[in-house]
Amino acid sequence: MVTLDLTAEEQTILLQTLENCLSDLSVEIADTDLKDYRDELKSRRGALEKVAVALKG
Repeated sequence: MVTLDLTAEEQTILLQTLENCLSDLSVEIADTDLKDYRDELKSRRGALEKVAVALKG
């Protein structure tokens, strides 16, 4: 497990950045025809969602 010491401002900026990336990934997943690539993007989205949840908690 990795621990980050972030200020409140840094935490907010990181969370906003993650949420933007998640939104972009959802669009890319919807537009992707290649199953393997779509699965890879879904896996990446899942990992980023876990980080976002941790930052919110």
